[in-house]
Amino acid sequence: MFDYLIVGAGFAGCVLAERLAAGAGKRVLLVDRRPHIGGNAYDHYDDAGVLVHKYGPHIFHTNSREVFDYLGRFTAWRPYEHRVLASVDGQLLPIPINLDTVNRLYGLSLTSLELEQFFAERAEHVEAVRTSEDVIVSRVGRDLYTKFFRNYTRKQWGLDPGELDASVTARVPIRLSRDDRYFGDTYQAMPRHGYTRMFERMLAHPGIKVLLNADYRDVAGEVAFREMIYTGPVDEFFDHRFGKLPYRSLRFHHETHDKPVFQPAPVVNYPNEQPYTRITEFKYLTGQDHAKTSVVYEYPCDDGDPYYPVPRPENAELYRRYKALADATPGVHFAGRLGTYRYYNMDQVVAQALTLYARLRE
Repeated sequence: MFDYLIVGAGFAGCVLAERLAAGAGKRVLLVDRRPHIGGNAYDHYDDAGVLVHKYGPHIFHTNSREVFDYLGRFTAWRPYEHRVLASVDGQLLPIPINLDTVNRLYGLSLTSLELEQFFAERAEHVEAVRTSEDVIVSRVGRDLYTKFFRNYTRKQWGLDPGELDASVTARVPIRLSRDDRYFGDTYQAMPRHGYTRMFERMLAHPGIKVLLNADYRDVAGEVAFREMIYTGPVDEFFDHRFGKLPYRSLRFHHETHDKPVFQPAPVVNYPNEQPYTRITEFKYLTGQDHAKTSVVYEYPCDDGDPYYPVPRPENAELYRRYKALADATPGVHFAGRLGTYRYYNMDQVVAQALTLYARLRE
C-alpha cells in the first residue's frame, strides 16, 4: 500500500515525493509516461558528450531563499547570470531593452535620464492596459514594440499580441541602465552537475518508488494507494469533459558543431525573419569545457507536448470549470503548471509544491 500515487516526475512531482517520503515518512509511488525523470527540465549528455537540455533552456532564478536552500540540499550551485541578444535590423542587441539597446539601434548616445525621456516621448497613452501590446506600447512606443515584440509574440503564441493577456509581456523589464542581465532575481544559479543529477538525489529515498514509461491510469488499477497527487493536464484527467484547454507547444532542433563556440551569447532571439524564435548554446549555461558545442533551435507550434497555457479570458473561464471539478474530487490534489493551468517559472512550481506539502502534513 502506497500513501501517495504521484503522477508526473517533473519539479512538482519530485519535490512532493521527496518531502512526503523524507519529511513525513510516507510511501510514495511516482509515475511518469516519459522514459526519464525531471519533466521538461531533464538534461543529458548528447552523442558528442555535451550536456544539453532536451526540452529547451531551463535557467534557474528565484527571489525565494526557502526555494533556493531547499534545492541546494540536492545540488551544488554554479553562479550564472543569463544574458540574451536579439537579432534586430542587422544587429545583435541586448534584450530586455536597456540603454545600450536604444543607443546602438538608433545611433544615439543617451544617458539614463535622457533614455527615460526618450521612452516617455514615444509611449502611447493606453486608457486601460489589457493586452500584451498595450503593455509595451504604453511603456516604450510602437517602433520598439514592432522591432522586438510583435513578431516574436506572434511566432511564440500563434496570436497577435493584441489578442493576448497583458501578463505575457508584463514580466519583461525595460531598463534605463546598462544592466544586460535577463533576470534580476536575488539568486541566479545552475545546478552544478545538471538538473537530472539533482532530481536523482531528490528521489534517492527508500520510501520512493519510481515507475517510468507508464500511464498512471494503468497503474492506478493495479496498485493500492490512499491519495493521488496529479501534475498532468487537468483537462486530460477529466477526459476533456468541457473541451481541451489550449496550450502552445514547441519543436526542438538540436545541432552539434565542431568548434568551441557557436554564437556570442547564451541565447539569441530572432523576433522577425526566421521561423524559429531563438537559438540556445548550452555550454554558456552549464560552464562545461568541451571542444565541441551543441545548440537548440526552438519552433513554436500548436501540436505536441503542452508547454504554455494560452492566456486568454475564455481559456481562464474554461479552466475555472475544470478547477471546480478538481476541487470536488476527493483524494486527488492537483499541482504544477499543467495541473493548475498556469505558466510558472521553476521556482514557483517548487514553492507551490512546498505549500501543498505543508497543507498535506496538516
